[in-house]
Amino acid sequence: MNKPATPPARPLRVFITGASSGLGAALARHYAAQGAQLGLAGRRLEGLQETSAGADARLYLADVRDAAAMQDAAEAYLQAVGAPDIVIAAAGISVGTLTEEAADVAVFRAVMDANVLGLVHTFQPFIAAMQAGGGVLCAISSVAGVRGLPGGGAYSASKAAATVYLEALRLELKARDIAVVTVAPGYIDTPMTQVNPYAMPFKMTAQLAAGKVARCIALRRAYTVIPWQMAWVARMLRCLPIPVYDALFEKAPRKPRGLPT
Repeated sequence: MNKPATPPARPLRVFITGASSGLGAALARHYAAQGAQLGLAGRRLEGLQETSAGADARLYLADVRDAAAMQDAAEAYLQAVGAPDIVIAAAGISVGTLTEEAADVAVFRAVMDANVLGLVHTFQPFIAAMQAGGGVLCAISSVAGVRGLPGGGAYSASKAAATVYLEALRLELKARDIAVVTVAPGYIDTPMTQVNPYAMPFKMTAQLAAGKVARCIALRRAYTVIPWQMAWVARMLRCLPIPVYDALFEKAPRKPRGLPT
């Protein structure tokens, strides 16, 4: 069983991407309530400013797809605050895609760049600095990565790749006392899901989801599906034979297509 992390005597140092809205913003508010020294990265300055109101926070206008921008943000945070205790990669893109559509090739690339390479760009600049005192790298994956969803090939593939990448990273960093925590949520009520034209069972508020993610981080859990009801759904999906899965999901409702903003 994983041992809970021992909180430092000083304020927690927490760096979060995707902090201008959604789950990233909810996580920032969760840790701000604990008096954490925050580093908040995102693509929308107004959103970052709204998220950070009243918090001890440094804001970084950066897209996780841009390795140089993330390197600059990390270096600025390290110089201003020091090595973080927690780095959370909450930025991501979710949009419907169809391989047959030529216009969606660029969308596939954007989704993979944000949801997979974005994790590398977020974590790599901090690892060397975190080695002295351990710490936690946490990334938000998704139940959508358990099986391929029709109309969501880019998103499902990116989250499956993210989960496997994080597993490899967890093993690489285990001896250095840097925990890698993967959280795979179901549906969270955020702008990312509010465009979905279908029912979303077990949907959580962003605030509730943030509390669950923070608990996984505190306990240094390797992999967790939230909420617990969706964890049972994920187990069922993994076990379904291909013919059964195909029959159930071939005509499943699909997320709207469109260029990510």
